[in-house]
Amino acid sequence: MLAFRPPVVRSAAGVLDRALFSKTVRLAAAAVEDKTKIAKWRRTLEKANEMLVVDRLQAIRPHPDPAMAAKGSKCLLLDTAIKHDNPETWGPCLKEAVSQQEVGVVPFDLTLQYDYWSYEDVMSSLIPPEAIDVHDGIPVGFNTAGHVAHLNLRDAYLPYKKLIAEVLVDKNPNIRTVINKTADVGNESEFRTFSYEILAGDPDLNVEVRENECTFRFDYSKVYWNSKLHREHTRLIDMFQPGEVVCDIMAGIGPFAVPAGKKGVFVWANDYNPESFNCLEDAIKRNKVSQYVRPFNRDGKVFVTEAADSVFAAFQNGESALHEPSRKDKRDRRRDLANAANPSVTPPAPRPEPKSTPIPATISHFVMNLPASAISFLPSYRGLYVGKEELFEPHTSTKLPMVHVHCFAPKQVDSDAPLWDVCERISTELGVQIQPGDPEVPGRAAIHNVRTVAPNKDMFCASFRLLPEVAFASRS
Repeated sequence: MLAFRPPVVRSAAGVLDRALFSKTVRLAAAAVEDKTKIAKWRRTLEKANEMLVVDRLQAIRPHPDPAMAAKGSKCLLLDTAIKHDNPETWGPCLKEAVSQQEVGVVPFDLTLQYDYWSYEDVMSSLIPPEAIDVHDGIPVGFNTAGHVAHLNLRDAYLPYKKLIAEVLVDKNPNIRTVINKTADVGNESEFRTFSYEILAGDPDLNVEVRENECTFRFDYSKVYWNSKLHREHTRLIDMFQPGEVVCDIMAGIGPFAVPAGKKGVFVWANDYNPESFNCLEDAIKRNKVSQYVRPFNRDGKVFVTEAADSVFAAFQNGESALHEPSRKDKRDRRRDLANAANPSVTPPAPRPEPKSTPIPATISHFVMNLPASAISFLPSYRGLYVGKEELFEPHTSTKLPMVHVHCFAPKQVDSDAPLWDVCERISTELGVQIQPGDPEVPGRAAIHNVRTVAPNKDMFCASFRLLPEVAFASRS
């Protein structure tokens, strides 16, 4: 609807002047003196499509005459095609309302200020059409971490970066700080951090986020966090079963490990970044999962076999996690004790004892979420369980671990081509043949497309069960 488009405001100086976004739209309104008739005529006019329907606009307004408004009179904004002084533009319902002398048609000047316009409205007004990407349009996507919005602006939008950031803060109440990445993740640090510039707001990047019912606190400039991976975190966590052991080689601050611990999964969680390790320790304590999640600060390539040996040692030592009685059990116990004084009531059940879950001998899942280089860590799995063949099929019902390795691959015309590309790289590193397919079939990997990270690049997760010729090979 042309009347409800924002005014064109080009800012060569890069300064946001909010006053320039004021716009007055001349409308007609159905004035209803009797307040008890407002609901009736609103329903009638809406059903007849004679009322104004525009996003984020309240159609019931005070009467434009201040004296009438002071008496409580209201009016209903009418469709833009209706003119107050031209009855030929009135619809049948409006004419009926006027003929019954319950409604009068009056002019109404609707003034829209900066606060009304959406982020997209404002940016389309500020950025010239020739500067807007024909495929992606105005930049709207960004990562968030607490109060921080993280942009990755293309070169074409850099002249408008301050304006974009300022409007984002205005239009997103939870955002106080906007930053823009100035180099790719990992280019300047081995810890997946990145250089950035603050475009708007508070320079404080200490944030708190919640994901999968867990709370994490961290300095966004010192650790890796990507809000767009929430679904991937949940997808893998759903695969983990209570009582299993998961080894998270590149755990970061714990988005896989801590929620898994919440559901009773044992996790050996490692990250090479000392700052991530500190935040991981904090998350473990903050979310009360220390019985299940153990933090480590080791080189991931070394940690693969160290974790397998450590889990087996914990099993041999009889280590376990104790579950306190649930809240329901405690409530039932209190109720039973309260009723115990009444001899006609069944005696209370014995006090529930903490339950113990032993740590198993082997790891069920390995997670390697470092897509830029995780595949290069795969040679570390050679000899993972050498000498411990009796722990697995066919000697027991235990299967060899499932490995989930994240990676990047270029987009290709053939949608299957990236899957084969990923498997070829895995095969090269493991020294065995891996092909796309059912991961429960030896030598097959399920390749899940996690997300698009760039116009020509996707992120994948390859899940496959470790083969005996790898797990039981000699350790190098």
